[in-house]
Amino acid sequence: MNNTLATRNAMSKKPASDAADLAAQAFATALERELAQRGLPGGPDRDSLMRAAASACREQLARRWAVTQQADAARGEAAAVRRVHYLSMEFLMGRALANALAALQLDAPLRAALLAQGQSLSDVLEREPDAALGNGGLGRLAACFLDSFAELGLPSFGYGLRYQYGMFAQGIQGGRQVESPDDWLRAGNPWEIHRPELRYPVGFGGRVQVEEGGARRWLPAETLVAEAYDFIVPAHHSERVSTLRQWHAAAEAPIDFKAFCQGDYAAAAKHRVAADALNWVLYPDDSTEAGRELRLKQEAFLVSASLQDLIQRHLREGGELRSLGRRNAIHLNDTHPALAPAELMRLLMDEQGLGWDEAWAITRQAISYTNHTLMPEALETWPVRMFEALLPRHLDIIYEINHRFLAEVRQRFPGDEGLIARVSLIDEGGAYGGERRVRMAALSIVASHRVNGVAALHSELMVQTIFADYARLFPERFHNVTNGVTPRRWLQQANPALSALIDARIGRGWRQDLGQLAQLKPLAADVGLGRELQAVKRANKEKLAALIRRELGLVVSPDSLFDVQIKRIHEYKRQLLNILHVIARYQAIVANPGADWTPRTVVIAGKAASAYQMAKSIIQLAHDVARVVNSDPRVGDKLKLAYLPNYGVSLAETIIPAADLSEQISTAGTEASGTGNMKFALNGALTIGTWDGANIEMAEAMGVENMFVFGLRTEAVAQIKALGYDPRLYVEENLQLKRVIDAIAQGDFSNGDTGRYRALVDKLLGSDPYLLMADFADYLAAQARVDALFRQPEAWAERALRNIGGMGWFSSDRTIAEYVDRVWSVQSLR
Repeated sequence: MNNTLATRNAMSKKPASDAADLAAQAFATALERELAQRGLPGGPDRDSLMRAAASACREQLARRWAVTQQADAARGEAAAVRRVHYLSMEFLMGRALANALAALQLDAPLRAALLAQGQSLSDVLEREPDAALGNGGLGRLAACFLDSFAELGLPSFGYGLRYQYGMFAQGIQGGRQVESPDDWLRAGNPWEIHRPELRYPVGFGGRVQVEEGGARRWLPAETLVAEAYDFIVPAHHSERVSTLRQWHAAAEAPIDFKAFCQGDYAAAAKHRVAADALNWVLYPDDSTEAGRELRLKQEAFLVSASLQDLIQRHLREGGELRSLGRRNAIHLNDTHPALAPAELMRLLMDEQGLGWDEAWAITRQAISYTNHTLMPEALETWPVRMFEALLPRHLDIIYEINHRFLAEVRQRFPGDEGLIARVSLIDEGGAYGGERRVRMAALSIVASHRVNGVAALHSELMVQTIFADYARLFPERFHNVTNGVTPRRWLQQANPALSALIDARIGRGWRQDLGQLAQLKPLAADVGLGRELQAVKRANKEKLAALIRRELGLVVSPDSLFDVQIKRIHEYKRQLLNILHVIARYQAIVANPGADWTPRTVVIAGKAASAYQMAKSIIQLAHDVARVVNSDPRVGDKLKLAYLPNYGVSLAETIIPAADLSEQISTAGTEASGTGNMKFALNGALTIGTWDGANIEMAEAMGVENMFVFGLRTEAVAQIKALGYDPRLYVEENLQLKRVIDAIAQGDFSNGDTGRYRALVDKLLGSDPYLLMADFADYLAAQARVDALFRQPEAWAERALRNIGGMGWFSSDRTIAEYVDRVWSVQSLR
């Protein structure tokens, strides 16, 4: 029997008596066709099988997409929920095949088909590359939201860019991070569907022409074309899907034929290369003028293509322009898409002929904004001169928005020019060395009807600090929507053994309603259930230990406590505090190797932005410390440090289920929310963390006694800085801390090179902006409590179950339901 017939027979044993059987038969036929088209001699390899399965799944998803779009288009004027257009520079999707198979209920049929080919499902799933469309929590949140859009049946589009090389692939050479292109599209993407009929012009540069009657029209010097590619995200409990529409930039004109004929091939294609550069990299290095310009062009390109698409769909479905804001919501995921208000005004006035007041009313109805940071330096601003060069019409519109807005402020607060300067959309140069800049967060707030933070503390601090003046002007605009994660990806898919254990105890309803995990709370003290949980955790730890050995050549014991911190490398996230603890523990073990140490494996993963030298130094220090600790025979299995390179969704799906301890140790008041903290707790890891972001709400949900809380609280952080923080005092008063800092400064971990970490040590002893020195002692005390509890397996398992049982509220389904209720429903506009 040939391979394709074996595949079909394996998948078609039952008669097509119901929808699931019909779907399985259709999948078998599509898979057979895909494999036949590939026609590889000797039979298909794992890559071909993965791509054939993805293409076969895509056919069924495309049918669901068509039905979903038909239903959404037929909703009519009376629909209670507006169609949501979620604009984000990042969508960190991860692998898609396992998710699609689960949603379509095709995992069992495919497993049988692969057995007929002599392959396992797990091996084939591993051949899929991660879609490099995002970097960190912002992008993963957006991906979780797409899953919940589908699950809740929300009419929606996610809009992003189709990055060819992602942010970068992280390698480690000599302990240093090295970046290379993440060429995830080199063999094509079997999931995307090209929409050649959707092409929109996007302009840059040029001038603004004043026409007869005073109307202003933009004449761009350069025009690119936005081409659409769709990625379909399925629901798991219905046939609904959501859509991630990604834009690809192409040159409007073909090659310069005259230059080509003259042999100047570079000149002939120069404009095409310039257009393609927009597709290459997420967050181009903005340490150069060219990098900053490219990033602004990417943001403008995303916004313009998405809004043109929205307007054309609205008109195609018979909607009047005046109803656009009542039928469509435009949500800004941070300030990267903050050009949306200006671009929507331009399209409505210049292209559709509306007056200012009508266009502004529609814009205010449609736009809403999520803020993701409390750090003023992280709020995006752009030089006015760059707007003048690239987006002159948008600058006109921003000036007019600002003029009208400030006139209202002056009317309400006459004579308060300090307030005017603080809330103006244009910073006149006081904070930027005389350079005038456009404040994108200010534009987002002024144009939005709702503005939210992403955790209770974050939203509270947002209106007390960075947006205090705007909250005074528009108190009704600000609210909180705490983040969540999708249980389909982060428990059902990432941890099937734990999912099966939960199913056996409380049923499968939690997969659709995560709140049902609360049924585990009364079972937390069940010793038998605790042992089953420990067995699941042990198997997951063995899997991670095998990965560490394969990737790093490092042998770690699954019996040790797996202490994990995985997130982008940034000073405020304080991976450095974690490393300082590793050094302190190492020094203590060497001083007393015969003590009863709780064995610990510390796992760190994450990327540093390519221009962020301090973060890169932290990565290098981690590797230097690991080299010393892991090779010291006095330490053995008592302590290991593993830094796993090229962190992404698929790596997280292996690490998170194996973690015993989740490190969420940002300086209080700096982390907006976090979602990694939720994923870890959902998988039975205990959290060591500061009273920051969503850690607070998690502690309240599971019981603060089930979390290892340490460190200064937000109020204390503010007070200590106001009084004049001197980190050297903490070092001088704590001999253990002094030994750690001295060891780094003296080159103990850098082969005697005392200069390697001089900048890092000087910053810790000089300014220490994130208060590592102040929190060090309490952090180590909390780690001692971790050690003590881990030596009591039954007590540890009970707390782990209480963690899982308390995580029901942290579903992205709940998050999206709150957005619908307060932001995206028609009712929210009243």
